[in-house]
Amino acid sequence: MSQVRIVVADDHPVVRTGYAEMLGTQPGFTVVATAADGAEAVRVCREYAPDVVLMDVRMPGMDGIEATRRLAAAGAGPRVLILTTFDLDEYVYDALRAGASGFLLKDVTAERLFEAVRVIAAGDALLAPAVTRRLISEFAQLRPKQDPSAAASLRALTPRETEVLRLLAEGLSNPEIALRLTVTEETVKTHVSRILTKLGLRDRTQAVVTAYESGLVIPGSRPG
Repeated sequence: MSQVRIVVADDHPVVRTGYAEMLGTQPGFTVVATAADGAEAVRVCREYAPDVVLMDVRMPGMDGIEATRRLAAAGAGPRVLILTTFDLDEYVYDALRAGASGFLLKDVTAERLFEAVRVIAAGDALLAPAVTRRLISEFAQLRPKQDPSAAASLRALTPRETEVLRLLAEGLSNPEIALRLTVTEETVKTHVSRILTKLGLRDRTQAVVTAYESGLVIPGSRPG
């Protein structure tokens, strides 16, 4: 992969500087800018065009959720990695809906941080599938009403693509989906790519959100 350009957005100077310094030690990473709030994060992203933004949720003025929403609305912007102090914080679900690609706890180890940035930069979902399912399931229960527009969007999918989307949301990885459907992993990747294209989604994390909001997968349900 080419050089990964990164922006770090956090209102605490020590935290912001610490992440920037850690990331700067890695070959292939370049921290192009930092930001102390959401508005500054949006501004520097437009100026420096990073690949990945480490985005704190709670910041003064414009918070990380609104900043994420604005970056996602701009189209081909950076991928957003949400930073949070609390596991399963309700704000995280809102951030994922706003367009974030995943989340990371602030007490993460340096190696896990580096891995997360690489995964996000590559366009993959940050979380292990089972963790993604747990996270989205928890927060989807807070919003039991289905989104009619999300349900309608699924009509563009073929029956097999719908099945793959359901399995994604249930927390299965590509190899596990391939095994379940008795197809090759490459075939699964093709289906996933078509799902994202048809639904106008950026990555697997957004696909999982859509699956829950459309009612394709019921919050808290277990894989069959």
